[in-house]
Amino acid sequence: MPEPSAPASARPAPTPDQQRALKARYRRIMRFATRVLVQAWWFELVLPRFGLGALAARGRIRRLQKAARRFHRLAADLGGLMIKAGQFLSSRLDVLPREITQELEGLQDEVAPEPLDRIVAQVERELGMPLSVAFASFDETPIAAASLGQAHRARLSPGLAAELGIDDVVVKVLRPGIEEIVEVDLAALRRVGRILSRVKLVANRTDAPALVEEFATTSLEEIDYLNEAAYAERFAADFADDPRMRTPAIIWERSARRTLTLQDVSAIKITDVAALREAGIDPDAVAGELARVTFQQLFIAGFFHADPHPGNIFVTPGPTGGADDWTITYIDFGMMGEITPGLRAGLRSFILAAVGRDGPGLVQAMQRLGVLLPTADIDELERAMTALFDRFGGMGVAELTQVDPRELEQFARRFSETVRTLPFQLPESFLLLIRTVSLLSGVTSALNQDFNIWDAVDPFAKTLVQAGRSGGIDGVVELGQQAVGYAATIARLPRRIDQLAAKAERGDLALRVPETDRRIRSLERSIGRATSGLLVIGLLIAGAVLRSSGDPLGTVLMIAAAVPLLHIVVSSRFP
Repeated sequence: MPEPSAPASARPAPTPDQQRALKARYRRIMRFATRVLVQAWWFELVLPRFGLGALAARGRIRRLQKAARRFHRLAADLGGLMIKAGQFLSSRLDVLPREITQELEGLQDEVAPEPLDRIVAQVERELGMPLSVAFASFDETPIAAASLGQAHRARLSPGLAAELGIDDVVVKVLRPGIEEIVEVDLAALRRVGRILSRVKLVANRTDAPALVEEFATTSLEEIDYLNEAAYAERFAADFADDPRMRTPAIIWERSARRTLTLQDVSAIKITDVAALREAGIDPDAVAGELARVTFQQLFIAGFFHADPHPGNIFVTPGPTGGADDWTITYIDFGMMGEITPGLRAGLRSFILAAVGRDGPGLVQAMQRLGVLLPTADIDELERAMTALFDRFGGMGVAELTQVDPRELEQFARRFSETVRTLPFQLPESFLLLIRTVSLLSGVTSALNQDFNIWDAVDPFAKTLVQAGRSGGIDGVVELGQQAVGYAATIARLPRRIDQLAAKAERGDLALRVPETDRRIRSLERSIGRATSGLLVIGLLIAGAVLRSSGDPLGTVLMIAAAVPLLHIVVSSRFP
């Protein structure tokens, strides 16, 4: 990785006025938090002690929604990291009620741009040269302005442009003073987290300090553009041999910690179906290729673009203009997800328990992964998981899609209280994975309403397994795949025996040994290839149905879907 042209300069010290504004900001955040905490203490702890718990419960949803709306207004007004905090909380369905996350979903990271003179000063300070020397031209109007930074189009200076073969670029500039704002916001959030950790009602369900630190780690990475540049180059290396993929080049000579310059790769927005057709590009083909490259990120690389919304993906026509001459181009690598080796190792027991319909084993694996907090009611959760597997665990995709949604709802309500009070807290990688798949589904649906992204899972999984059989995967992983296949086969045996007995009782049983042997051999070969794909599809379908009705078990099923999805990552990351 080349070094930036100049070391990032020390940030200017805040002026007295800025210091007063930062202190006022901190006090405003703490006043809001105090008000919410006092209200929760009164309604959730005090009133129930006086026999008024039912009265407090009747207005709980309305109070949660009102508090979330107030936070929405506060974040939109303060900007900075508070907008990011609202967006982060809107994704935490594992720890927050749906009434809160729904109110925060519409929080947009779009704010008024910084004055041009402050942006120019920031760029010149970071690059160590006048703007007129660094760039031949620099557009005054930003193409995007977010809470942490903004982006401008520019043209490289003639000498550098000739050397790199790149003229047009996009310059991302961190907002001047945003680092001080981030420090203040994190200080306030950490204090709130410490307070919540001493409230038994909250601490039993959520590790608030850990949640804050997870958010802090991500936020601090976002205000160092060298991190994004490194992520972009890593992503590009993963797809270096894929002719269908393209990423912007990093202009290291014009990049530093607070200024990032990238090749301008703007093209057709991926969901602009009319423009695609005008360029002679089939939207259905684009949907299929987008699903493929997404699954390659998840299954092969273990490193994925976690914000693939339509504004971050272009379709670039090739020089020939042919129907098959185009590439998918990703931009904005500030939000990336990674499946770490430790997480992959911890998923092994989870995977085997899931395909083996082992409810207690699944719960134990969740504990080892750190998903469950120590206060979880393990016995009740084991009963819920066992009942889930007993009813739905032996089903294939076609069977699961035919289950009456009302039955799923009834099953969810049976265990709704267990799930609602379950103190689980997902690793960020799980949430980013779910976000990625959700955004992918939306984009592919916009390209082709009939497209099913999960159609790409099974053939992709087969390709991986075939590669493993040719020697690309070591014996330990091969043994693990066999164990998964056998576990899945065993899991289906009771149901198949019941079907066999029923046929015998009806006199419908016909014995065909050669055909049976052939089918058994085929089944043994296919189970190992498709088990993970089937689990992913089935759990996501069930989870989506339940989530649409607002039931919390849907979230659990979608969480569980992430695990078999990652199984293929486990199998492919140990060459």
